[in-house]
Order: sequence, then C-alpha cells, then structure tokens
Amino acid sequence: MEIYLVGGAIRDQLLGLPVKERDWVVVGATPQEMLKLGFKKVGRDFPVFLHPKTHEEYALARTERKTGKGYIEFTCYSDPDVTLEDDLKRRDLTINAIAEIPDGKIIDPYGGCKDLKKRILRHVSPAFAEDPVRILRVARFAARFGNFKVHRETNKLMQDMLAQGEVDALVPERVWQELSRALGEQSPERFFIVLKKAGVLQKLFPEIAAHFTAIKKTLTHAVKLSEDTVVRFAAITFNFDQEDDVKRFCKRYRLPSTYKELSLLVAKFKNKLRKSIKDAEGCVTLLEQIDAYRRPERLRQFLLACEANSAITNPIADKLYRAYQLTKKIRLTPEIIAETDNKKDLRQILHAKRKKQIDLDSCRLKPAAIN
Repeated sequence: MEIYLVGGAIRDQLLGLPVKERDWVVVGATPQEMLKLGFKKVGRDFPVFLHPKTHEEYALARTERKTGKGYIEFTCYSDPDVTLEDDLKRRDLTINAIAEIPDGKIIDPYGGCKDLKKRILRHVSPAFAEDPVRILRVARFAARFGNFKVHRETNKLMQDMLAQGEVDALVPERVWQELSRALGEQSPERFFIVLKKAGVLQKLFPEIAAHFTAIKKTLTHAVKLSEDTVVRFAAITFNFDQEDDVKRFCKRYRLPSTYKELSLLVAKFKNKLRKSIKDAEGCVTLLEQIDAYRRPERLRQFLLACEANSAITNPIADKLYRAYQLTKKIRLTPEIIAETDNKKDLRQILHAKRKKQIDLDSCRLKPAAIN
C-alpha cells in the first residue's frame, strides 16, 4: 500500500498559497484493507474513505470509463493494480495532477509543475472531454488565478465538447455551483471571458453574453466594493434588459432566494434611484419598498450592487443612507397602535413620521460609509 498527497493541496503549496484541505490517493489497497485499518467508507459511487483520526479523504487509485452522455454515466475501476499515474491521468488539469510522497518528493508525470510556472491551464488527457463540468471548472480556475491562461488545445477541446452536445447534459444545480464559486474569486469576470472564448457563454448564459462588455466592467468594480457574492451577482443582473430576464435566469438555474431577491430588487428600482432621493417622500418610500427598516443589510447590498454599475454615486448613496439613519429608530407608540385598527393606516402613520423626521433633521447627520 502506498499513499500520496494529491491535487489542489500540492498545487496551492507550490504556488505559495494557503492549503485549505488535503486529499490523498491510496495505491495497491482494497476496500476491505482500508476498513480493517479503521477508515470509514463515504463514497457511494467511488471508493473514498475518511481517515479515522484526521477525517481527511483517502481515495483508492482508480480509472474511469464513460458509458453515456454527460458526466453521470461512468464505470469506475479501482483494483490494486491501478497505478498512481493511471489515477492522475483521469484528472482535469495538469496543475491538479501532481502528487507528493511522504518524504516531500514531487511526482509530476504530466507536466503540472511546468504549467504552474508558465501560468497555463491545460487538460491532462483527451479524457477531459468526457465531463462537461470541467469546462466550468477551467473557467473557475481562471477566475481564481487571474494571471493563468487557458492552453489553446484545451480551449479547442472545450469548443469541440460544445459542438458535440456535451454542454447540454449540464444540470442547473451544477452550473450554479460553479458560477457562484467563481463569483467569490479574485477575478470573477474571467469566468465569463473563458466561457465566451470557448463558445459556451451564449449557450449557458445568453443574458450575460448580450451585455458581455458591460458586465466585465461591472464585475471588476464590484470586486473592489464587496466580497459578497450576492452583491456581485446582483451587480451582474443590473445589466439585464428587463426584470423578466432576471426571473428567467434565476428560475433556470434554481438560485437560492437570497440571490434572487436582491437581483429582482435591483432590477425593479435601479432606474428610480435618482428621482427617489430628491425629497423626503421619495427617500422614505424607496427605503420602505426595499424593506430597509426590517432588513438593513439588504439596503447595504442594494446600494453596493447599484454602485458597481455607476448607477448610484456617492452623493446619492449618502443621501439615501442618511435618510435611513435618521429614521431607522422611529417606532409607533403603543397608544397609536391601540387606537388604530387598520394596518394600512399604521403604515401611513409610520411613513409620515419618517418623512417628518427627514424634513426636520436632514442637515444634522454627516454622510456615513455603507461598505
């Protein structure tokens, strides 16, 4: 039995980046031997085990053979005669196909170290084409490592996969998983740049393809403003033509409610900002419409998503945020609540109190940072 540290841990270690998790490959062992050593089996389709003490993942060396379209139908072979080189060959990129033995020696049969130095994302073997998710992973790695380039042969292979209909097999949840992770990287705009070059952007994200140049600029600005992926996504959808485009995108990829709600809020009110903040009535109405008093975090997200598109300048943001600060503590007294039966009337009374507060005190509060 031989054990090797593999994949992302080696890649990040060689790049001088923090290693967040470690994965191991075991060569020359059987599932029965792993269980006898105290490992716990967790892989349903693949022979993956958890270490009894560290709980890190140890996978038996394996090869795979595609048996259908997409990325679900595979047969897995993991007998003890599978070599480390066999296992590494099935991986997506050369920079992820590097291993290390316990004494620190690097094993790199496919040139991953060389590609790391040259900042190249290159597929390991033609088997890359068997899994369309790998197209999204390449794009995500480009977003993570902003100065890495996709090798021309890898780009050609991704184009061929699109032509052969492999991209059609991607399920919504997996597409969103890769997109949402890319949004959290240092250069998220490169996720879309890589997909566009491979011809995949129009297929998966036609709304983004239609406003590609503007969205690249938006994301570059959004990265400077916020690490919040909800904000970054809403900043992207700000560029969509209609609110219905946002709804269709969210439905197609089954987005979590936090992403959907903020994006729809931005779509609904992005063109009303300048007019709304002209007076106390407009400020209070907009704050109530975006539910700022119950959810102040949403106000912050809304302003940042709009600012990423230059739709809201500092003076506009400051005025709306000052209006919120002036009115956020206003409450109805128990006496007023007891004397008013209609909830609509209560809302109107509260609205009037907030408006009056702004009219009285609008010059007293200094601009406040929203970041």
